[in-house]
Amino acid sequence: MTTPNDWITRAETDADVAAIREINNAAFDTTEEADLVDALRADPAWIDGLSVVSETPDGKLVGHALLTRCHVDDTPALALAPCAVLPEYQKTGAGSAAISAALRDAEEAGEHFVIVLGHPTYYPRFGFTRASEYDIRLSIDVPDEALMALRLGSEPLPLGTVRYAAPFGI
Repeated sequence: MTTPNDWITRAETDADVAAIREINNAAFDTTEEADLVDALRADPAWIDGLSVVSETPDGKLVGHALLTRCHVDDTPALALAPCAVLPEYQKTGAGSAAISAALRDAEEAGEHFVIVLGHPTYYPRFGFTRASEYDIRLSIDVPDEALMALRLGSEPLPLGTVRYAAPFGI
């Protein structure tokens, strides 16, 4: 099995679209996440270079992390979602490698803020903290600990309501 230091990460290419769909379909119980990725590719929220895959040294795609444009009130931010790993490669570092690379690429591209709605025990390892501490919220009810925010760089996190891209349906 591949170790965390062996993962190759890179931005997705057109040739990766089918494999990314397969990864999302395998990682989740429904096709909703794979359909969301496809819909986001056609949405103005898509940012080239911020859909990141992790692959084995022999080139097999096993993980995916996606950052797309969202807003906190009127302040541009990024939404981290979905993130997926083939089931047989979960808990190997493939997902963490893709997320870390996506966050690094976002910071290098001059982005300042990232929002995630996810597992409260997983995302803090990347620096995410409870969004409610910064008065960041959603327009729908979610568990407080599940909505998290991350600051890239030194700008303070904005206050307000997260507005996701239309394909999210929120």
